[in-house]
Amino acid sequence: MFKKALKLKADVVRWHQFSRRNDAVFRSLGREIVIGTLSVATLLVATPHTAQAQTVAPQQGERDREVALDEVTVTAGRVPLPMEQTARIVSVMTREQLKDCPAQSVNDLLKLCASVDVRQRGSFGIQTDISINGGTHDQIVILLNGVNISSPHTGHLSADLPISIDDIERIEILEGAASRVYGTSAFCGAINIVTKGAQTRPSPQPLPVREGSSHPRLKGTIGVNGGSFGTCGADASIGTQLLSFNSQLSASYLQSDGGTPNSDFKKMHVYYQGNYSPPFREGHGGGSLVALQWQLGMSRMDYGANTFYSGKYPNQYEENRRYMGSVSAQTKGRIVIAPTLYFNRSLDHYQLVRGTATGENFHMTDVYGLTVNARTNWAWGTSSVGADFRNEGILSTALGRPLTPDLYVGIPGHDGQYTKKDNRTNICYFLEHDVLLRRWTLSLGLMANMNTGLDYRYRLYPGIDVSYRPSQSFKLFASWNMAQRMPTFTDLYYKSPTQEGNTGLKPERTNEFAMGTTLRLKGFSANIRAFHRHESSMIDWVMTPADAANGFTTYHATNFRLDKMGVNLSSIISLLPLNTHLSALSLSYTYLHQKRYDNVDVVASSYALDYLRHKFVARLEGQICKGLKAALTYRWQQRMGNYMKYVAGTSTAQPYAPYGLLDLRITYTAPRFEVYCDANNLTSYRYYDLGNVLQPGFWFMGGAKWKF
Repeated sequence: MFKKALKLKADVVRWHQFSRRNDAVFRSLGREIVIGTLSVATLLVATPHTAQAQTVAPQQGERDREVALDEVTVTAGRVPLPMEQTARIVSVMTREQLKDCPAQSVNDLLKLCASVDVRQRGSFGIQTDISINGGTHDQIVILLNGVNISSPHTGHLSADLPISIDDIERIEILEGAASRVYGTSAFCGAINIVTKGAQTRPSPQPLPVREGSSHPRLKGTIGVNGGSFGTCGADASIGTQLLSFNSQLSASYLQSDGGTPNSDFKKMHVYYQGNYSPPFREGHGGGSLVALQWQLGMSRMDYGANTFYSGKYPNQYEENRRYMGSVSAQTKGRIVIAPTLYFNRSLDHYQLVRGTATGENFHMTDVYGLTVNARTNWAWGTSSVGADFRNEGILSTALGRPLTPDLYVGIPGHDGQYTKKDNRTNICYFLEHDVLLRRWTLSLGLMANMNTGLDYRYRLYPGIDVSYRPSQSFKLFASWNMAQRMPTFTDLYYKSPTQEGNTGLKPERTNEFAMGTTLRLKGFSANIRAFHRHESSMIDWVMTPADAANGFTTYHATNFRLDKMGVNLSSIISLLPLNTHLSALSLSYTYLHQKRYDNVDVVASSYALDYLRHKFVARLEGQICKGLKAALTYRWQQRMGNYMKYVAGTSTAQPYAPYGLLDLRITYTAPRFEVYCDANNLTSYRYYDLGNVLQPGFWFMGGAKWKF
């Protein structure tokens, strides 16, 4: 199966179907990995140890697909390790899995992971709050090809990605406190979106140009889609490859009337990526010393915001623009150095009452950063050092410190001016060392952090991961990590008739301990993970009984202490020996409990106290006939906490009701084209992910794609 011609280090594993990437969240620090095929199960925990292969699906051209999941190499710490030796949870959703999911956005895909809470405000991923294991939307890092694109303005906008589902190669999810890996924002974990064609290290063989022609090889797709609520759209992509240079350009557009009042939207994106990835040359030291990768992206969304930020105002409106770019490099040799330079700009226009100046505000957030990582192998293990410089600034009509009139800045595309500003610089230094033995792995790491928005002191955040493998099919692991998160600019400064920020907020801090086990047998895999997270200075927006009694409806940003405990369970069963049409069944469940230590009574919480107590996901996949596949997904969840429900101008505290949703996707695939149809929420159940934002009932989508 493996190419013997390639000279590999003992801890580097090569797969065959997908090309090698250095942009993955667990490879952005310089890990070498070539992925061929991963499991059909969406909720697989990437910490297996067995070397047993497993057939995935009896489809044409895929009968010989097998997985050796224990041989995948990921980086769940600063130092990359073979997956069988890691002591952290890494869930991987592959391109094949994404194709079979009844989803229209990245947010829809993440709903299928039991440890991820997706609080959808609008359909088709227009705006979504994403969190991991009871955290909030501000407590995770979202990366695009390993580049941090999280917004310091507010986590509500972090999932505004300049890509579509068709651009994605895979999604990687790291669970647990990860500040010593990805900096202070990785409070509860990290999510990385890896796009097709993204690679930064030399490939074994570049795709050849057409024989007898100097023109590069072209490959692309053209697609259309449409469905319920006046939804329609189109997308296209084209890729070129000439010698060691690769480029890919994609664009998409989608509009809809929305499934609820004031939920119409228009969104588009344009995304370009390229890389220079020289081939290996036997006998010449493996090829070039440097590989390069670059990417540029732009997204635009205009949408009715319904009751997104307050149930008291049902006619809100918002416009978002995002621009991002990055350049990465990686050297070869005994010491591998991988620098990345990046820039993100977000423009936000918000109206509390659509079409009016009531509650209107404008924001422009600029982030630029430089990350440098280096690693080397020596007699006592593998060591890694790194540094991250990140500057975050905002110009706004509502957020920040007031400017003098001579320093006002004009708002792009509008007549007004930005009258407020804030800026802070975050500097992190990283150090990690891994000791690998036959049955044991020990990983020790430390982050030193200073943020000018807090003070100029450096604070230390250590961590330790341990795994023990008594046999090839069984593994035990444990980890302890500390993390910190700075308040967003919205947490600090935002004021409206229903919200009031707090400039005195302290940074959030956590101590997290996790332990678990994985079991992998032929045709079956299972894992259990339990964690305890002690959070001090936790940030949330809450309403007190005094506010409710006096007729006020204002949520205040405040700090308090929390303890969170949880258990994640998942299993994957191959059904092929029992049924030739059903390929796999995956089941996963997450249970969470939290305890608050302060004595302040809370009527309603916007985020932290509205956590998922239970979440269960079941997924069944199979083949109907040649080329025709079906995937059925059931998701049930129960959320704790209350929200303020507004009826005839008055508000009352309303608890969240549990709900279950059933989704179906049917896909027909041919060599040159693909057709799909989605039936979402088959029982047409009306539910709330977020207070007052009623989600649509049954909706249908269909689409077709032509490949050339």
